[in-house]
Amino acid sequence: MEDRRRTGQQQHAPDDRSSRAAVALSPKAPRTTAPETNRLWVQLFGTSVAVSLVFGVLAVLVALLADLPLRDPDGLLGPSYVRLPLIVLGMMALDVLPRLVARRPPIAELLPALAQVVRDRWPARRLTAVAVGLGTFYIAYVSYRNLKSFLPFMRDHLSDPALVESDRWFAFGNHPGDVLHELLGTGVSAEVLSFVYMGFLPFVPFTLAAALVWSSDLVRGAWYVNALSLNWIIGTVSYYMLPSLGPIYVEGFRFADLPATEVSGLQIALWDNRIEVLAGPHATQSVHGIAAFASLHTSIVFTAALVAHLSHQPRPVRWAMWIFFVLTALATVYFGWHYVLDVFGGLVVGGLSVWLGALMIRPRPRLLGPVAPAQHHA
Repeated sequence: MEDRRRTGQQQHAPDDRSSRAAVALSPKAPRTTAPETNRLWVQLFGTSVAVSLVFGVLAVLVALLADLPLRDPDGLLGPSYVRLPLIVLGMMALDVLPRLVARRPPIAELLPALAQVVRDRWPARRLTAVAVGLGTFYIAYVSYRNLKSFLPFMRDHLSDPALVESDRWFAFGNHPGDVLHELLGTGVSAEVLSFVYMGFLPFVPFTLAAALVWSSDLVRGAWYVNALSLNWIIGTVSYYMLPSLGPIYVEGFRFADLPATEVSGLQIALWDNRIEVLAGPHATQSVHGIAAFASLHTSIVFTAALVAHLSHQPRPVRWAMWIFFVLTALATVYFGWHYVLDVFGGLVVGGLSVWLGALMIRPRPRLLGPVAPAQHHA
């Protein structure tokens, strides 16, 4: 009897390593677990930080050796180092305020109640992990933008002629853009696809912030952030492998029947930036932003859809991501941003980023099943 009791205890005893990992990755874990929780950012982003830093050093070395300026590209809300933290802070506020309202504290106790909610939801270990994840992405993104801007100075050969021929092969002797214009039309479809394509610009920072702030599973939130960072890094490698401009800049006449949209305005602005940078990289604050292979619009939206699918997000989210992916891929060819081969290249970049992003995390996310809420919750 005694032997059987001991055997049963051994069978049902929790795995020590799993228990420690669960405590470390839970943002609500008690402070008494300090040795493990202090390493939360290392478990989630340690490898990714190292990779991004190496990539950042590479960008700095290229800038120094080629005598090219490093820039922090501006966006809708200013430079990336301003824009990204603002979005994250806004989402943190949206995370905290409903919980404060639910407590209904008296006016006199409002600030103490707010402080308590912030302490409950955002202990130091979680804030550190979010800050490190944001920094990892920032280094990878800014390095990518600069190395992309250096591209015409480092690689003067263009692969567009070969890619044009590949397009004809994929379209059975036709031009893919012409085929899509014929099938979809050039009226309402152009406006819809322009809206989808331009939607990518806020999509990246807001999904990044959502993964860091709103994810109910810190492991999978970090998985998405790491995969996003890898997209910039692997995408840059693809740019230097096959430097190219894209159909709109090589065979622009094929897109002359399209109406003026936000996309066409962006295409003109990017070409103007290219001319400015090539004329004198130190005389402008603009960066060169044209590169066709591979399509990072495709790769990043594919990354988001794949992570949503593999992490068993709610069905409406998964459907929305896959629809957005299909429309984005269509838009890149429809407007002449990319060749068909660029889209396939984007699938490779995105899939590789998702796979490597999972390998960077300890413990690794379970790709084909939901994680038990008791193990990793936010």
